Amino acid sequence: MSRIVAVTGATGFIGRALVNTLLDQGWEVRALRRSVRSLESPARPGLAWISGDLDDQDCLEHLARDVRAVIHCAGAVRGRTRAQFDRVNVEGVRKMASAVLAQPCPPRLIALSSLAAREPALSHYAASKREGEEVLLTLGEKLEWLALRPPAVYGPGDRELLPLFQWMARGLALIPGSRHARFSLLYVDDLVRAILCGLEMPSGRSGVYELDDGRAGGYGWEDVAAAVASLRGGRVRQCYLPPPVLRGLAALNGQVARVAGFAPMLTPGKARELLHEDWVCRDTSSWRDASGWAPRISLSEGLRKTLYPSLGTR
Repeated sequence: MSRIVAVTGATGFIGRALVNTLLDQGWEVRALRRSVRSLESPARPGLAWISGDLDDQDCLEHLARDVRAVIHCAGAVRGRTRAQFDRVNVEGVRKMASAVLAQPCPPRLIALSSLAAREPALSHYAASKREGEEVLLTLGEKLEWLALRPPAVYGPGDRELLPLFQWMARGLALIPGSRHARFSLLYVDDLVRAILCGLEMPSGRSGVYELDDGRAGGYGWEDVAAAVASLRGGRVRQCYLPPPVLRGLAALNGQVARVAGFAPMLTPGKARELLHEDWVCRDTSSWRDASGWAPRISLSEGLRKTLYPSLGTR
């Protein structure tokens, strides 16, 4: 059986952690990259880079040839229009699935979705992630596939939550969301282990699965602030950005992005996501039963691993 795994999104936060773990465990990795990023792509024994993108069907079929599985981590997290998200999060899934089905013996396809897919009405991102899952659901039994729905993922190298955690480590929690929000979290190494369990699990268990760090009922921002306060040995003051201010900043940022021609992270849709009060995973037992995976990293340990590389020792 092949010991080669194909990975898309290998230069991203989660993709880098996944590729390094696969190589450390003796797998060979065939990773997709855009040629313009070649200088950012590290070389390691067992790692072969394929230059191309999700619009290149020949490239995708080459990527999927003679591999054990394709792990599809590529995703668009910022954009101005629904079409910008759909190009990667919907059509990218469709084209990757087509490339897998073109193989004489199609490998398993593991797609990284998002808990945001549970609330598609909130944003273009959430809607595109849900539609990407629906692409897989339409395949039926033509292909072995898994769609994993992690909540907010954090760890060293993260660009989204790390700035917030760094401010907390300085004693101030600047929170762009509801003070009543509850949410699940997952440390990146636990997500990588979940993906590897999906790689090895028995066939016949295609489906969409939620997974988190095992905290029943999730967290509130006060729980995260308390965990950081314990690590830093001092109080963390919480400051919530009022919802009208967050919505106004998002609208302004969207207008600036439209004029300047860049893809923004903070948009009206992202503001709706941030203000949504229920991002707690609801059914994580299905994934544990199907894969045998269980989380290992608590919030306190995950925050320590995340903050210490950036802040040094206390």
